[in-house]
Amino acid sequence: MHVDPPASPLVEAVLSLVQDRVRRAYRESGLTWADFRFAHTDAVITDADFAAVESTILASGHKFDWSASISVAERPEIYKSASDALAGDASFAHPDAPQGPLEGGRALVGVGDNVVRHDQEITGTARFIRSNDRVLAYLTDGVPPGTIAIIDDSGGTLTAPIIEHFAGIVCAGGTVRSHLGILSREYNIPCFMNSKIAGIVDGDQLVLEANAIAKSTEDYQKGIERVGRIWRLPRAEEA
Repeated sequence: MHVDPPASPLVEAVLSLVQDRVRRAYRESGLTWADFRFAHTDAVITDADFAAVESTILASGHKFDWSASISVAERPEIYKSASDALAGDASFAHPDAPQGPLEGGRALVGVGDNVVRHDQEITGTARFIRSNDRVLAYLTDGVPPGTIAIIDDSGGTLTAPIIEHFAGIVCAGGTVRSHLGILSREYNIPCFMNSKIAGIVDGDQLVLEANAIAKSTEDYQKGIERVGRIWRLPRAEEA
């Protein structure tokens, strides 16, 4: 007999709290279950209910994980610490990021799923795009030539207004079919999704293995590991 694995404690807590609110609304309605289910589903759970669920979870001492830094920037009190990542001077170090010493003039600092195979590797400057302020500054003053955008979120909304000016993209989330991946494909910009990186700071010179085989939907479905490598060139103090 197939048994689904247990959900995470957070999922179980949210489910339980939502179920409690549905049961309470049902009792207070005085309706039969059939009438309640079909006539009031759009009003059973309100914004106030979800706010109460969140408050209950936070009151237990829980802190949410974050995937997009805009969230933790706006409400830092409800998220786990992300001060290093938000500082804009260091990447969020992925525990599985492959790293190597400087060899042959460059050091391995990560891998990612290549969206489109290009003719050759590309070199550029790492710029962390983690806030509206930086996007607005680039809209006003222009994106520095050769920018390789380091992005946490795979949605693409934050960077859409300036994406065409990037020399390359390294995104920590998503797949080649994510919105950001699709946009990069349309603009023919070298792009790595689902990237595992560590040890990159803003201003580093990076090399993307843009000529690596692109990862396909079939690769994801079959669990085939297919990545392009990311290298860092020596910094001034290492030269």
